[in-house]
Amino acid sequence: MKKNITVSATYGQLLLVPNTLDLGTQNDASALPSLHDTLPLHALQSAAELKYWVAENAKTTRAFLKRVDAISPLQSNLQSIDIQTLPKPIKGKATHDKPSVPSDSNPWLRLLLPALQGHNIGLISEAGLPGVADPGSELVWEAHQAGIKVVPLPGPSALVLAISGSGLNGQSFAFQGYLPTEPMLRVERIKALELTSRNLRQTQLVIETPYRNPALFDALVRTLNPHTRLCVACGLTLAQGWCQTQTVAQWQQTSIQWQSNIPCVFAWLAKA
Repeated sequence: MKKNITVSATYGQLLLVPNTLDLGTQNDASALPSLHDTLPLHALQSAAELKYWVAENAKTTRAFLKRVDAISPLQSNLQSIDIQTLPKPIKGKATHDKPSVPSDSNPWLRLLLPALQGHNIGLISEAGLPGVADPGSELVWEAHQAGIKVVPLPGPSALVLAISGSGLNGQSFAFQGYLPTEPMLRVERIKALELTSRNLRQTQLVIETPYRNPALFDALVRTLNPHTRLCVACGLTLAQGWCQTQTVAQWQQTSIQWQSNIPCVFAWLAKA
């Protein structure tokens, strides 16, 4: 007999809280734009109510909550808010930081303990939407398995904004994460993804650590077919942000002034 989809009425909820896309783009925190500019008020109000969080980084989450407090006052003192960190490498990097929860049990389920006790929990990434090009999906999976209601809150995603502004195929696209940094392996991967793009008419999206953006761009314009359409979307939602799509041949004649602290999304669509 098939069972119904159920969540426990006695459990708290797991709220997926959006973050801005401006992390690390300003040396002076006072120069950051207001959260009003990119995050819905409902998301800010929901964040202000939470006492329990799971995050990539506790320090930057507290900085985010200070910005929230300026718009929607926090219901708990900032120092009393419980922020646990994800027991997982950040953004695909091969780090081996120790998790903030005991390793002798399921660390993901331990992070959900407040929800099992009836409290709402917020999950937040360093930028954009939790679980989208960021860690956290395993925690969401465990919440589903435990009968905890999962509530995604609306907010910006660099990937979605890039595909929207690219003029490339938004009906079929794939995010490929980070490409290899070793030059030969990176070239092989670019060629393979271009073939996939051509065969499936599918837009391919990748990201890179901001200071490596020039090297990745150079590899793309050297490797991709001159007729392939390539989009570069940098600093989306920021005052200095921009999004431009040209053929690779056109990019080869274009000069870009890169900023080492501005994140970019690269997307391409091969000509059939």
